[in-house]
Amino acid sequence: MKKSQFIKSSIILIIGGLITKILGMFIKIITTRLIGAEGIGIYMLLTPTYMVLITLAQLGFPVAISKLVAEEKNNNKNIILSIIPISLLINLIIILVILFFGNFISNNLLHEPRTYYGIICIGFVLPFISISSIIRGYFFGKERMVPHVISNISEDIIRIIILIIGVPIFLTKGIEFAVAFIVLSNMVSELTSIIILTLFLPKNSKIKSEYFVPKKNNIKSIFNISIPTTIGRFIGNIGYFFEPIILTSVLLKCGYSNHYIVYEYGVISGFVLPLLLLPSFFTMAISQALIPVISKAYSNNNLKYTNKKIKQAIYLSLAIGIPITILFEIFPSFFLNIIYNTNEGVNYLRVLAPICLLQYIQAPLTSSLQAMGKAKEAMNGSLIGTISRTILLFLFSNLKIGLWGLVISTSIGIILVTHHQYKQIKKVLFFN
Repeated sequence: MKKSQFIKSSIILIIGGLITKILGMFIKIITTRLIGAEGIGIYMLLTPTYMVLITLAQLGFPVAISKLVAEEKNNNKNIILSIIPISLLINLIIILVILFFGNFISNNLLHEPRTYYGIICIGFVLPFISISSIIRGYFFGKERMVPHVISNISEDIIRIIILIIGVPIFLTKGIEFAVAFIVLSNMVSELTSIIILTLFLPKNSKIKSEYFVPKKNNIKSIFNISIPTTIGRFIGNIGYFFEPIILTSVLLKCGYSNHYIVYEYGVISGFVLPLLLLPSFFTMAISQALIPVISKAYSNNNLKYTNKKIKQAIYLSLAIGIPITILFEIFPSFFLNIIYNTNEGVNYLRVLAPICLLQYIQAPLTSSLQAMGKAKEAMNGSLIGTISRTILLFLFSNLKIGLWGLVISTSIGIILVTHHQYKQIKKVLFFN
């Protein structure tokens, strides 16, 4: 086992993550200044639905493929090529559901008719996201991080160009059309990513037609990993899906205006939380690099090395998270102004910053559980956090404290999930 590979992979992903985060900030700045707080509010109302549909469309295939490729016990070509038709079929079903129920979701669940076109556009983006994530899973399993980094950077550059050109054009037709275009822009950027990733695939061997035929053992192995992973993510995403539904329904009954709800929700979900999660590129890099390393070590019963790498991931995550948290606490207005050109959300930022320190270590813990074949345990953590968060969101929203109910319930949810994942790791590895 190449012990240096984990560090090397992490460094590549961290550098790539830093570049894509900077590009992502430009995307956020451009988007915010083009469509304003109200447009961001509409977009953020769409986001939970978007995340639920992405989870269903991917069905946990990237994590499963990464783990199986890393173990080097299967025919990788058959794993990748046989799962693509299955993925496309799943995406087709989801697209049909979106076309039939798009109106119902926008009008009856989100209570915002202007989200309709955005919801329809999500359906056309999903197949491209699914295919690119499957190919990424292969490269993660092989611990080849450069293709992922290059594709991500290219994807963001293309998206910036598209947004600068397209958003002003569609904005003249109405803010709902501009938001829908922002969603649809992901289709072109994901297609760019697929093309670039494909260029890095091995060219020295033939693709046989038999590779496209699903093998029972391979498909069974993929679904044994992907289904619990998907359920775990779906549980978390379904909570976010109901978040704007609960907020709008309860707060409207409490006497708050729709404009206030959309605006404040846009501030928290569009400004505050993305800012707090900026350091997540670091923890996500660690998490992605961990999966093949932990998969190999744990499958070979090398628990000492597994334990060491998980601890290393936690320490590295805290090393970046603590200084960032301190800066957010001391200079909240500076960061909101420099990125979003606004002071809105200062109080929200100060309250959530210390809590998000736990969020930084949550991703490596969850990835470690999945890599050790403990996806069900990781799923249970998501279930506990989502149920608690949803119940608390409903209760606190009824207290007529505005969007502070969202802030409090989100904080408690993060604490519960992180604590659960840590306990499960400790149970498996006698972690101390």
